[in-house]
This record gives sequence, structure tokens and C-alpha cells, in this order.
Amino acid sequence: QVQLVESGGGLVQAGGSLRLSCAASDRTFSAYAMGWFRQAPGKEREVVATISPHGATTYYAASVKGRFTISRDNAKNTVYLQMNSLKPEDTARYYCTASMLWWGLGTRVTVSS
Repeated sequence: QVQLVESGGGLVQAGGSLRLSCAASDRTFSAYAMGWFRQAPGKEREVVATISPHGATTYYAASVKGRFTISRDNAKNTVYLQMNSLKPEDTARYYCTASMLWWGLGTRVTVSS
């Protein structure tokens, strides 16, 4: 079982930046594609960004493309989500997942207007 712990969420003004981190407990971290999802109140969980096991391939939802960057450090068993130019509509709980098999508990991001 892979345990994932997200951190880095918080309250930020529109236009600001946050960097989320997700630390994995398992040494097989580099075997998993990793992803960030988010869920806003009253809405379904949606994909934000994904990254292949060795970082060669990334995917971004249209709503965050050009503003968010996903990256990973396999030596540290950690995946990151750099979020720039944040908008109020980015407000949500952000979840880290390992190949959609394992999920963290999430970290809350609130963007004020």
C-alpha cells in the first residue's frame, strides 16, 4: 500500500501562487504515474494534471494549462504542483494519486478575489 501525504495548500489572493507537494511512502514511487485531482464544494472530482513515471510525459486540464506545472523527484518520492496565476475558480481540495490506485487525504486551496 502506498501512503500519500499532500501539503502546501492554503489561502491566497487571486493572481498569487502556491506549490503543492505530495510525499509517497513507497520506494516503488518511480513505478507509478502520478496525478493531481481537485474537488470543489458541490462538484465532482476532476483531473488537474498527470505525469508519467519518469516525468517524460505530462497532461494538463485545459482550465490550468499554462498556469500549473506538475513535476516529480523520484529520489525524494515526491510529486509537486506549481500553481501560478491562481483564480477563485481554482478553489478546491487537491488530491494526489498514484496511478489512481492510491489517494492522499488532500490539501485545501482557497483563492480569494
